[in-house]
Amino acid sequence: VKGLLCDCETMELVKHSGGCHCGAVRFEVWSSPDLHVFHCNCSVCTKKQNHHFIVPKSRFTLLQGVDNLTTYTFNTHVAKHTFCKTCGVQSFYTPRSNPDGFGVAPHCLDPGTVRSVIVEKFCGEKWEESMQAHKSIKDMSKPEGDML
Repeated sequence: VKGLLCDCETMELVKHSGGCHCGAVRFEVWSSPDLHVFHCNCSVCTKKQNHHFIVPKSRFTLLQGVDNLTTYTFNTHVAKHTFCKTCGVQSFYTPRSNPDGFGVAPHCLDPGTVRSVIVEKFCGEKWEESMQAHKSIKDMSKPEGDML
């Protein structure tokens, strides 16, 4: 599958599969094999070491486990930190930066579809300033056609 990026380059998409530790929650996500992962230092991301890449909702499919998910929110309650009730693993969530998409944990993907990982630090301790300064994070949850 090819998609159009805002800088008019094409992006290769692959189907990644993944889930939680116990297997109750399983999902598929279409994304590049070269992942752009955020390492955020906000209070909750620091506590749970939440590294994630962002995708539009249209590229994410929950295959099983909707009844096994529970959600934690705090502060603005925009971010929805979903995790498995059985094993406690957060394999994906709805980020505050991109409530129209999902943040997916690359370490919860099954092996074999990731070619490379680039990690970008995001200063969640100064969330509002960081969001204002970041040039592309808001577009990462938009289908390519919406970014033009």
